[in-house]
Amino acid sequence: MIKARAAALRLASPLLLAGLAGGAWGVGLAEPVADPRPLVEQALAFEHGEGVPRDPEHAAELYCEAVRLGNAEAMYNLGWMYANGRGVARDDAYAATLFEMALFKGHPGAEKGRRLVGEYTGDVPDCLKPTVARYAFAATRENWDTQKYLASLPERKKRVVELITTLAPRFSIEPRLALAIATTESNFDINATSPKNAMGVMQLIPETASRFNVKDSFDPVENIKGGLAYLRWLLAYYRGNVALAVAGYNAGEGAVDRYKGVPPYKETQNYVRRILEFFPRTEHPFDAGIAAASPALQALKAVKP
Repeated sequence: MIKARAAALRLASPLLLAGLAGGAWGVGLAEPVADPRPLVEQALAFEHGEGVPRDPEHAAELYCEAVRLGNAEAMYNLGWMYANGRGVARDDAYAATLFEMALFKGHPGAEKGRRLVGEYTGDVPDCLKPTVARYAFAATRENWDTQKYLASLPERKKRVVELITTLAPRFSIEPRLALAIATTESNFDINATSPKNAMGVMQLIPETASRFNVKDSFDPVENIKGGLAYLRWLLAYYRGNVALAVAGYNAGEGAVDRYKGVPPYKETQNYVRRILEFFPRTEHPFDAGIAAASPALQALKAVKP
């Protein structure tokens, strides 16, 4: 058993390190570079004792790493482990999240599992939570204490943070950037409404909600998915330029194109600077197939923080 377990860990370690370092995503790629399928095969073997001693606890660990790399089969299988309390403590909320993720990825059996485990809340297992600590507002500001900030949030907002962290990679968005947008827009308030009729966690105006097929802007899952879809589109449109994409999120891409850079609105200028404080990178991976490049891209200039 020790020999088989060591072999599995040797297989898992490079993938795990790539995921933790944020290196699983490449510029212009929509899918992780690392291949999670060997992890799933190992997990299946340990779950059912096929060729190795049965070890469901270790199977859950391997499935979790494959989930972090975007594998639908791992989401589905780990969902059933939580639904049935096999190798892990039974938790229908975790199972619902995993089935929802697998369903979004097109897994054929996920819908049945999703119906059986009850309400979807966005709760995730502990093995998926470290990304919050690693990505949520890295301590680039002297007075910023990530752990203290997260600890200060009420439970309902912690659940929103976990939901954003779970959903962001599915849209090829780094969780830290998504969290920076969400806290700046609404401070994770699912019922937030602005004077301009922007609604929910990601503050979607009705036109943007309709554009990205959001039926209920106060449903946190729909709202966050819509906001992430828009942010993904903006990153593709501005070819990974974070400042321009963020300015577009605040003021609309029409204004960014018209002014050939971050618009000279005080609100937008401050918004972009604040996001860049939390996400201090000028470029973000993008999928060129999502949108054609802005026709004014060559003339566009980003704001100087």
